[in-house]
Amino acid sequence: MTTGMYLTQGLHRAVRATPHDTMTICAGRVRTFAEVADRVARLAGALHTLGVSTGDRVGILSLNSDRYSEYLLATPWAGAVLNPINIRWSAAEIAYSLRDSDTRALLIDDTFLPLLPELRSQVPDLAHVIHCGDGDAPEGLLSYEELVAASDPVPDAHRCGSDLAGLFYTGGTSGHPKGVMLTHDNLMTSALGCLASGLFLTSGGPLLHAAPMFHLADLAIWTAQVCRGGTHVFIPAFRPDWVLEAMQQHRITDLLLVPTMVQMLVDDPALSAYDSSSVRAVLYGGSPISAALLERAAQRLPTAEFVQAYGMTEVSPVATLLAPADHADPVLRRSGGRAAPHSEVRIVGEDDTELPRGEVGEITVRGAHVMAGYWNKPDETAAALRGGWMHTGDAGYMDARGYVFVVDRIKDMIVSGGENVYSVEVENALARHPAVATCAVIGVPDERWGERVHAVVVLTSGEQASGDELREFCKTLIGGYKIPRSFEVVDALPVSAAGKVLKRELRAKFWTDSDRSVS
Repeated sequence: MTTGMYLTQGLHRAVRATPHDTMTICAGRVRTFAEVADRVARLAGALHTLGVSTGDRVGILSLNSDRYSEYLLATPWAGAVLNPINIRWSAAEIAYSLRDSDTRALLIDDTFLPLLPELRSQVPDLAHVIHCGDGDAPEGLLSYEELVAASDPVPDAHRCGSDLAGLFYTGGTSGHPKGVMLTHDNLMTSALGCLASGLFLTSGGPLLHAAPMFHLADLAIWTAQVCRGGTHVFIPAFRPDWVLEAMQQHRITDLLLVPTMVQMLVDDPALSAYDSSSVRAVLYGGSPISAALLERAAQRLPTAEFVQAYGMTEVSPVATLLAPADHADPVLRRSGGRAAPHSEVRIVGEDDTELPRGEVGEITVRGAHVMAGYWNKPDETAAALRGGWMHTGDAGYMDARGYVFVVDRIKDMIVSGGENVYSVEVENALARHPAVATCAVIGVPDERWGERVHAVVVLTSGEQASGDELREFCKTLIGGYKIPRSFEVVDALPVSAAGKVLKRELRAKFWTDSDRSVS
């Protein structure tokens, strides 16, 4: 008997209620709910044929597409666990996550085929690779479309409730990514809570997937749209011209973007040549939006309202929401909003007791959307979830009306272009260069990216290394978005009496004129 919510629930409902309505639009392919359900059941059957069984991990390394959406449904339909892979990672980081999760089957599109030889060499237990791109499958790979066509449909396994839905890898303070375990209840709670806010998704409107689908932000809005039986439009990735084309052609009502994408879109001269009048809501997250950008966005997308979500992968991912009306207030616009309907938020001191309003402490979150834990990391799980609250690692305060303001990060983390970068991962990569004696990586203000990754480096005596050389070296070890955009060579790093690098001192000169110490 099925107990608890499940990711495929909305699809089953739509097949009974609106089977002939359009569910997915991608690259000229238009499919109804009934057609998608049949393909999902067949793909699940193919996974069974390949030996994928209950609880096995199935990964995907792909740009956005309708096939990505089918994977998100077929994997739990088959009783398996999702592992959407960060497309911005290096091959070494991807291989680590595949080994750590013991992923046995991987879907891969044409964009990432060049990484496959290295992945195969580093992940010997990767049993099956399925080509989910367009055209014929390369030799040695299984064809997604042939598997769907040749396989019999199987019944939904109805993984649900507290069953593991997916592993979602995020950066780690240990220098390695860690797998966040999210259950079906976790993901559905966040999606339904956001829908209940009345700020998510336009009734009957098409949603555009332009942000990367591996990211929990897009997965959350995908889940919500599946729940309510809406139409999904997919473009491979964010590009202003692709967004504008899709917006006009498909009369898009809802967009999920990070502030960097909002900026690129509204500053694109071509925008005025397109009809954007269908757009009703722009949901953004990752960092607050500046007054200047919001003003430009409101002028160039006059029919759109703006909604900010604050959260993290560990809370599936939404903790707070900032409503469109709040954006008119210059003070509230710097906040992350108030707790979403499904979420409880409080600010605590070092002893985990709640602080008075206005006092800065750690932002903690409680609710059915909080993760089950970190994969194979019981100690980190216990620390993060102590007392039943998710400790976000963000320092902030709550005002008298319940608005949450993020003022610093307790975790050594940078948010650049909506992506989390853990300083230790970058420092570990830089430290492997023979010319680097020691280094510290910090976030500094950046007009385009919110924060940029900045490295302060002490060189080994007698050695030389340019920023370009260090940047190229890092490319072999970490994803491109983590690589420092700027470098500074110093004779020594400031350290405390205990020998700890004083990053606050390094950051001070960059953030002196700002009213916040993180973006």
